[in-house]
Amino acid sequence: MSESKNKDLTDEELDKQLRVIADGFIDLANDQAQRFHKENVSEGLLYASSRFSAFVVASHATDVLAYDEDRDRAIDYFVEQFRKMLIANLDDYRGSFEDLKYSHLMSRTPN
Repeated sequence: MSESKNKDLTDEELDKQLRVIADGFIDLANDQAQRFHKENVSEGLLYASSRFSAFVVASHATDVLAYDEDRDRAIDYFVEQFRKMLIANLDDYRGSFEDLKYSHLMSRTPN
């Protein structure tokens, strides 16, 4: 699903670029979490990600037949990528319970 522009980037450059992009969304989410429940912000991010991902898939299709052919493959790709990223991040946060690095963010009551 990666754009041909990414072929010009090394793996390290691509990883850095993706982290800069992600950090921008995380900063926005943190700002939104000051106004809304963090669970709602999370749902909003999921919706936005799915909406933009659908746009990316549609923008690569030359016609509706090509779109239909790519649809299931795209769903599999994005679901698997999200699953891998979620597992990695959950594993990272699990470690924070031991060092209490994020204890102030993990209250048991909704904000």
